[in-house]
Amino acid sequence: MSGWNRSSRGARLGGGRNSSLPPGRTSTVRLGRVQPQAPGHRTIFCNDREANIPVRFPGNSISTTKYNFFTFLPKGLFEQFRRVANLYFLTISILSTTPISPVHPVTNVVPLSLVLFVSLVKEAFEDWKRFQNDMTINNASVDVLQDQKWESIPWKKLQVGDIVRIKQNGYFPADLLFLAGTNPDGVCYIETANLDGETNLKIRKALEKTWDYSTPEKASEFKGEVQCEQPNNSLYTYTGNLIIDKQTLPLSPNQILLRGCSLRNTEYIFATVIFTGHETKVMMNAMNVPSKRSTLERKLDKLILALFAFLFTLCLIGAIGSGVFINHKYYYLGLWGKKSGDSAMAYSSFDPNNRFLMIKFIQSTQYINNDLRMYHFESNTPALARTSNLNEELGQVEYIFSDKTGTLTRNLMEFFKCSIGGEVYGTGITEIERGIAERNGIKLVEGYNSGNAAHEKGFNFDDPKLMRGGWRNEPNPDLCKEFFRCLAICHTVLPEGEESPEKITYQAASPDESALVIAAKNFGFFFHRRTPTMIYVRESHTEKIGTVQGVSYEILNVLEFNSTRKRQSVVCRYTDGRLVLYCKGADNVIYERLADGQDDLKKVSREHLELFGSAGLRTLCLAYRDLSPDTYESWNEKFIQAKSSLRDREKKLDEVAEIIEKDLILIGCTAIEDKLQEGVPNCIETLSRAGIKIWVLTGDKMETAINIAYACNLINNEMKQFIISSETDVIREVEDRGDQVEIARVIKEQVKKDLKRCLEEAQNYLHSVSAPKLALVIDGKCLMYALDPSLRVTLLNLSLNCNSVVCCRVSPLQKAQVTSMVKKGAKKITLSIGDGANDVSMIQAAHVGVGISGQEGMQAVMASDFAIAQFRFLTDLLLVHGRWSYIRLCKVVTYFFYKNLTFTLTQFWFTFQTGFSGQRFYDDWFQSLYNVIFTALPVIIVGLFDKDVSAALSKKYPELYREGIRNAFFKWRVVAVWAFFSVYQSLIFYYFVTSSSDRGQNSSGKMFGLWDVSTMAFTCVVVTVNFRLLMMCNSITRWHYISVGGSLAAWFIFIFIYCIIDQKRNLYYVIYVLMSTFYFYLTLLLVPVFALFGDFVYQGIQRWFFPFDYQIIQEIHRHEPEGRSRDDLLEIGNQLTPAEARSFAVAQLPREVSKHTGFAFDSPGYESFFASQLGVHAPQKAWDVARRASMKRTAKKK
Repeated sequence: MSGWNRSSRGARLGGGRNSSLPPGRTSTVRLGRVQPQAPGHRTIFCNDREANIPVRFPGNSISTTKYNFFTFLPKGLFEQFRRVANLYFLTISILSTTPISPVHPVTNVVPLSLVLFVSLVKEAFEDWKRFQNDMTINNASVDVLQDQKWESIPWKKLQVGDIVRIKQNGYFPADLLFLAGTNPDGVCYIETANLDGETNLKIRKALEKTWDYSTPEKASEFKGEVQCEQPNNSLYTYTGNLIIDKQTLPLSPNQILLRGCSLRNTEYIFATVIFTGHETKVMMNAMNVPSKRSTLERKLDKLILALFAFLFTLCLIGAIGSGVFINHKYYYLGLWGKKSGDSAMAYSSFDPNNRFLMIKFIQSTQYINNDLRMYHFESNTPALARTSNLNEELGQVEYIFSDKTGTLTRNLMEFFKCSIGGEVYGTGITEIERGIAERNGIKLVEGYNSGNAAHEKGFNFDDPKLMRGGWRNEPNPDLCKEFFRCLAICHTVLPEGEESPEKITYQAASPDESALVIAAKNFGFFFHRRTPTMIYVRESHTEKIGTVQGVSYEILNVLEFNSTRKRQSVVCRYTDGRLVLYCKGADNVIYERLADGQDDLKKVSREHLELFGSAGLRTLCLAYRDLSPDTYESWNEKFIQAKSSLRDREKKLDEVAEIIEKDLILIGCTAIEDKLQEGVPNCIETLSRAGIKIWVLTGDKMETAINIAYACNLINNEMKQFIISSETDVIREVEDRGDQVEIARVIKEQVKKDLKRCLEEAQNYLHSVSAPKLALVIDGKCLMYALDPSLRVTLLNLSLNCNSVVCCRVSPLQKAQVTSMVKKGAKKITLSIGDGANDVSMIQAAHVGVGISGQEGMQAVMASDFAIAQFRFLTDLLLVHGRWSYIRLCKVVTYFFYKNLTFTLTQFWFTFQTGFSGQRFYDDWFQSLYNVIFTALPVIIVGLFDKDVSAALSKKYPELYREGIRNAFFKWRVVAVWAFFSVYQSLIFYYFVTSSSDRGQNSSGKMFGLWDVSTMAFTCVVVTVNFRLLMMCNSITRWHYISVGGSLAAWFIFIFIYCIIDQKRNLYYVIYVLMSTFYFYLTLLLVPVFALFGDFVYQGIQRWFFPFDYQIIQEIHRHEPEGRSRDDLLEIGNQLTPAEARSFAVAQLPREVSKHTGFAFDSPGYESFFASQLGVHAPQKAWDVARRASMKRTAKKK
């Protein structure tokens, strides 16, 4: 590489460099030819690798893996032993290897090794997939200039200062400074989907000084020096200077091409590298791969610590008791120093190894992957669970953070309706209108289909009054013609492909613009070609029906759209010399500039705009103005002067535009539907009923984000909206002065004032009787200051008081920061969902990350924990699978706790009769196989198959999900109840069996010994805990009976064989002796009955007087058959006619048995559940629940 343009290096490293530094910066001392990098800025030598070597800029290779070869084992083991269970497990395993241990170390060491091995293999496999993805990216090729020719090298070998060539549709390998391209005026079009999720094109423009470097020969002569800011994560800002030919030129974000974006509509461009690898803005917005553990697992750690403390207490009691028991009278027993160790190992059934093995097995069984309700037919994409650790976390989510473009929407704008001259056209019904009608119980009649409807991507309009030349018969055909011409001319769209209506494609900076041009084409005004100064349109039906003529319009001036102007204008000249200004923009902006005398049209059009807005449509107003040649020439001189200005160019252009954009004649307005993904409004409404709050975090501008929030039912007109925006007059005035310090101070003060004001208002509303719902809308610039530590608490408090939050113009890092703020500040379970690379940080920051397998690549899916094809599938993922998993895991964990505590306490009660000597009550094999064989299979079946209500009922009553948010099934109170019954049952097992056998004799007349009694007690324990499991099941299948029966059979088969082959002779023929007595069968019958009687009474009282919500639903639907309903079948919508699809949808509705209509509603005890759905508080009356539950069930008629 030594030959890479080093010849003129010395000439450029002389004077002139300090002149380009920003004012106020401290100059640095030169050492040799290379200036050291100051903390505030860096210097890059373009096209000269050797000059950049001393600075040691990082390479362009990236790594998103969690481990490397050297850190995998230590870091992996550290991750595993962060779990209290594994640490406790390790302690028990170490103790089992000591001489004081009464059990063999293999009993504990082998399971621990198995758990660690499986977990590390899983971690290695997931990290290997990340490594492969990194290698694919790092080894992608890019053209680099070397000795006046292009050499293809991998991305990872790219260095700062290199000049690269990017071809059309290629991705930018690093952050680049745009130098030159093939398009006129030094512009190129880029797609930023990987950064902000938007697929519409953005325009970047090179400095005019570098336009000529468009060939390898010219580019090799480029010797520039870039002085710019240090790498940072701000996607929308860039500050720097380009020093070329002793001239300093300011750089802005308009010249910067960020890594991950792609080139569109440009054959190729030349650019120089300014930031590489992990210093690129997209990588600085990325986060390290997190190690996620479910909340249930972290709470399980606390339970294990409690168990450890309890075990220590038992050992301490044993040690103290032993010290008291072994006094001088029993000194000859010589038992000192062994009691605590023996006790610890005697109680090692508390060891959570088997519990975690079972939980891992249950978690790894993926029903999610096989659920047809989450299968997307159009894209042939099933749901995918990419991790098995977080299934139960899906059942406790309280906050969802969602991207907009591609997640809530299809990123598809469609021309839907319009108003021309006070007449509304378009017969369609939007998804929002359907949703409103359904909620109000209104049946909508579909609009009339003319049979001539033209439907294509971007156009979903049907009205015979306008289509196929029908507009000529309207009362205002001339105004219709102006409307269509405005659509076909007033834009910056680029046509691609063949110049035929069927094959042409449009590339636009906004999908709205593309939809308007497509609408003009379908109305008969086909825009098919453009040059820098001309637009060519084929106009149909203008002279008479059926005629087509090609017309060219000379584009004289384009007044571009921006967020301040909120409008776009074009001045064009007809072939007959007519000069017309066409203007389109926001209604409030256009109305301010209309000529007098249009009051009636303005009033009617305003009503139409409100009508379109209430239907969730995006509106624009269209207007025009005829210009006289003198007026235009006078104005054009001012326009040219403003365009040539070197200072405040944008401001002067806006001022000149104000001169001509007045006295407009209103044509009408357009209504575009931002197509939501199917079922999004209903999904959001269902999730809201489930107690889940949804925040939208998007890179879109504020107006677009608010429109989508309305369309999704996140925001409505009845809500009180708090809007915190940087687009205020005060902030604009400060920004115009350009003092960055002053801008930061003013914005922060304004944000602080707005947050304080909004929080006070929100608290006042919350204390009022009829308080409206609250919504917060904030843009990225204000959010940057609101996330400051001094304001973060205020922002969090305000946000938590709002029902909906919309953050717009936010960077990927800001998305992650907002997610972390709620996750850590509010201690709530969070879920992030997105479809692009810009959502990766947010997905990784949340407790649960969900990727949409959309059109923006697989970056979000690769970083996610779960992947689905459509946003609406969140309903099934959370309300069905998440809720089931949470309830199942809670049952499994509490049941493990119960059965091990019950087993251990019988051993503890035995120590009181053995002088605390550490004598075992049970045989070692009993303890070893208790969790592995005799009680293992039933709990696995519960963890796999138990469900309280069906999937259809889970979605019909989303309020059931609130129990997971409240963590109703894994509280300390629940654990305490299980512990109480463990103590109760262990006392029954031990004292009932030992007391009843005091004078018992076998058939030979011998009294029962220790092993006879312990075997009898263990048999009662196995039988009881297995039957207790059946009592806790919500649904019992044949697998439950098989597992319980199989476990009991396994115990008896084991004991029959073991009593014959027992080498210690302790249990020799014990079971045969026991089974030969009547005592065995009487005890086996009475002990489990007495032990379970308390549970039976408790469950009855709880279900009658204090029912959970799901138990109420079970009562309501208890007569409905449980089976595979039609909504479990795969929907194949495109194979059905509309009538068939409607019939099929009706058939899928949840059915209620008509014989019991009203039966569920006649009990006041259940009214609280239904009242809660309506937002009304109605406390339960326990006596009414008891009366209702005790009513005699009526016989079903046949």
